[in-house]
Amino acid sequence: MTVLTAALALLVAGAVHLAAPTGGVPGGPDPGGGDLGGFTLGHLPAGIGTATSDFATEWGGVAFASRVWERTTPGGGARVDLKVNVLSGERLADPGALRDFLAEYHEIDAAAWKLTDLPGGGTGQYAEGHAFWLAEPGLAVSLRLDPDRFGTDDLLAVAEGVRRTG
Repeated sequence: MTVLTAALALLVAGAVHLAAPTGGVPGGPDPGGGDLGGFTLGHLPAGIGTATSDFATEWGGVAFASRVWERTTPGGGARVDLKVNVLSGERLADPGALRDFLAEYHEIDAAAWKLTDLPGGGTGQYAEGHAFWLAEPGLAVSLRLDPDRFGTDDLLAVAEGVRRTG
C-alpha cells in the first residue's frame, strides 16, 4: 500500500482530520506546536498545560518523536497533561503488532487490556486516557491524555485533530 493510499484510507476512516484546527490553547493556527514526526495536532483540550517539550528516543527497535504538555501543580511540581508519540519502526507492521508493542512498552497485560475501536472504523483503538493508531505499516501515533483531568470526549477530539503534514 502506498503512503497516499494509506493516507486516503485514514481520511475515509476518520483517523486523520484535515479541517482547520479548533479549540485548544491560544497561539495561532496550530495549537499543537507544529510538526512532530510528520504530524500536527489541530486540537488541544481547554485547560491543558502550556509548557511543552519535544524529544526523541528509541525503545525496542522503535523510534519515538515525542511532545509533552505539562502544567505546574499547586505544590510547585509539574504534571504531564498530554504526551504524543509518533512511532516508527519495522516492528509496527500492523494494528495487532502496534497494540502488542504498546502493551509491552507500557507494561500492560495485552490479554486484559480493554480497548475500544476508534470511531470511523480505522486502525486505531483507545482505552482510558490512551489512543493509538497505525498511520501506515511502520508508522503510528500514540497519545496519552491525563484521565484525571480530561475525559474520553477530550481524548477522541485530540485524536481526531491529528493530521499528516505532507
